[in-house]
Amino acid sequence: MTLTLRPADQRGHANHGWLDSFHSFSFADYFDAAHMGFRSLRVINDDVIQGGGGFDTHGHRDMEIVTYVVDGAVAHQDTTGGKGIIPRGQVQYMSAGTGLRHSEFNASDREPLRLLQIWIVPPRPGLPPSYAQGIFSDADKHNQLRLIAGAQPEGNALAMHQDVGIYACLMDAGASLRHGIKPGRGVWIQVVDGDLTVNGTRLKRGDGLAVEDESELRIIAGTNSEFLLFDLA
Repeated sequence: MTLTLRPADQRGHANHGWLDSFHSFSFADYFDAAHMGFRSLRVINDDVIQGGGGFDTHGHRDMEIVTYVVDGAVAHQDTTGGKGIIPRGQVQYMSAGTGLRHSEFNASDREPLRLLQIWIVPPRPGLPPSYAQGIFSDADKHNQLRLIAGAQPEGNALAMHQDVGIYACLMDAGASLRHGIKPGRGVWIQVVDGDLTVNGTRLKRGDGLAVEDESELRIIAGTNSEFLLFDLA
């Protein structure tokens, strides 16, 4: 079994004033050959965008992009016709495929916005561009792993092309849960807030954990905590 900790304070970091961003994997001007992704998970950026700030219209292609809003709301517009405000409790999905352009701004002029932007490498290039949003309340994620996006979506989970399941969870201090892992699959856990113990390994806010060759995870919250779990082929 292999559990590899990615400490929060060892991530890449870029502060542009309007944007304070931490990179779990190589991204933009931050390059680290030892951290180019995990399986099909290519990017996790933990971003804080100041009021009125954001990303002007820019292009993507051949990537599946998931935006998980932690605090605040995103104002989004793209060339598929997708447009709207995405607050906490909603998740945004884009398949960039053959190419799309979009903009993302903090919907508030005053309050900061925190989000996790996630890039998943698709199973093949040239897929059609698409856009979707889903609603996942804090109650939906309370002390349980709630599937928010994946190749086999259930309920209102967002459909993805890659063989991945992305789960979100809010755990009370002292609560525990288990997650079984099928043979040949790996898991990445990203702590949004709080602290967890995963199969004996302690994680805090911003930490990531790569899991290989395990059949089950036991997750215990040390404090009220929020995290994402990626189950990857």
